[in-house]
Amino acid sequence: MRLIFVAAECEPWAKTGGLGDVVDALARALGRITGAVDGPVEVFLPRYRSVQVPPSAVVDELDVRVPDPVAPGGISNVTVRSFDANGYRLRLVDHPAAYDRAGFYGDSSGDYPDNARRFALLGRAALEARRVERRPVDLVAIHDWHACPVALLRDLKYTDDPVVGRAAISLTIHNLAYHGWTPRDRVDQLGLGAAGAAVGDAWGIDLLGEGIRRAETVNTVSPTYAREVLFPASGMGLDGHLVARGDRFTGILNGLDQAVWDPATDAALAAPYGAASLAGKAACRADLLARVDLDPADPSAVLGVIGRLDPQKGFDLVAGAARRLVARGARLVVLGSGDATLLEGLRAEATRSPGRIAVVERFDRDLSRRIYAGVDLFLMPSRFEPCGQGQMIAMRYGTPPIAHRTGGLADTIVDVGIDPAGGTGFLFDHATPEALIAAVERALQVFGAADQDPWRGLVARGMAIDWSWESSSAPLYAALYRRAIELRRSAAG
Repeated sequence: MRLIFVAAECEPWAKTGGLGDVVDALARALGRITGAVDGPVEVFLPRYRSVQVPPSAVVDELDVRVPDPVAPGGISNVTVRSFDANGYRLRLVDHPAAYDRAGFYGDSSGDYPDNARRFALLGRAALEARRVERRPVDLVAIHDWHACPVALLRDLKYTDDPVVGRAAISLTIHNLAYHGWTPRDRVDQLGLGAAGAAVGDAWGIDLLGEGIRRAETVNTVSPTYAREVLFPASGMGLDGHLVARGDRFTGILNGLDQAVWDPATDAALAAPYGAASLAGKAACRADLLARVDLDPADPSAVLGVIGRLDPQKGFDLVAGAARRLVARGARLVVLGSGDATLLEGLRAEATRSPGRIAVVERFDRDLSRRIYAGVDLFLMPSRFEPCGQGQMIAMRYGTPPIAHRTGGLADTIVDVGIDPAGGTGFLFDHATPEALIAAVERALQVFGAADQDPWRGLVARGMAIDWSWESSSAPLYAALYRRAIELRRSAAG
């Protein structure tokens, strides 16, 4: 397949959550599957202000004139800077007026009002770059709403183009909560011309909805989440669109890059360790606790939680449970960035229980790794979770997860209470502090039991799981993309 990705995030260049991790890991994994793609996958990404080109990179530059209704004369001059990026070809769409800003999507005042234009420019630059190079595309893999303008542009502006007009599109939804809603008075930013008036409704265009409707295939990032979103309670207003796609909509569980996430080689950790010997994990625990001003000599269980400060992630559930968890002997380490108001309850609890709760309000890659390795149990109380990787990383680092039974958390964690011989963590069924506390109490009983064999077995089973993209998810994506190409070609006759 001649395959390109269009995405707003790609780790390590630009990341706010799991989207960036998946785009990076999947692009590399597809390149390692024999016969899957023609050359390395090309990943088109905005060159945000924070994106740094490695000094050692051999960079090719391509100047592209991109139709842009917002620009003077209706054309923006864009430079696409391309270089090899550890298994794929990164293609940075460089246009300072659109991307040289403090944030990816917005600033302290909220979302940027021209986001429709910014991400339509990304998609159009990707298509125009391949047109200038005269290199046809078999499939464009688009990720979340930011890339959905590609589907509209293909259908409304490039239908007869021999290079990109015949390309199939496969949409991966990493989080259905974000639609890229474009009000009618901003639709012109998408560059659809007069055809834009017939798209959407009187209020505007739901970009994610249009992507779902127009892509040849659609998937989300776990089988359980794919079933959940077919109903109004989880469908975020798009359940009808997804139901209408029938068997063209599916769920593919995310993998995990096991070379990136490996406690035996992780340079951020105080000591390496692996399933054969966990001695280094004790050193990592002591190091973490010293860093966050908790007593390393205290044997009581340490719970960790890492996440984006969003209501979805359930930080308020942790705050509501914190006092009772401390009363039961547990300690808590929290790392979060985003809406700081969501941490108010946890800040108050940390003040009330000094030496028992540590709250770190920032995005910190190294500290997140130290938490995965250094805590005893990992909390994921998400109200909904398309897939999540935190629970996978925690298990790989020998830290059993405690999670709400939803989406990908239900697909990746086996509750030890249901399956004592095969369990890998602890699940709870209701997104309430009380349900979280009950699950933690079950976990503390196993952690603190005189007989440590059940705990050691729990840890060992989690560490033994093969999450690698090549052995699980990437072949399923390759098959999905081939099906999309077949559907596109069949429809074209």
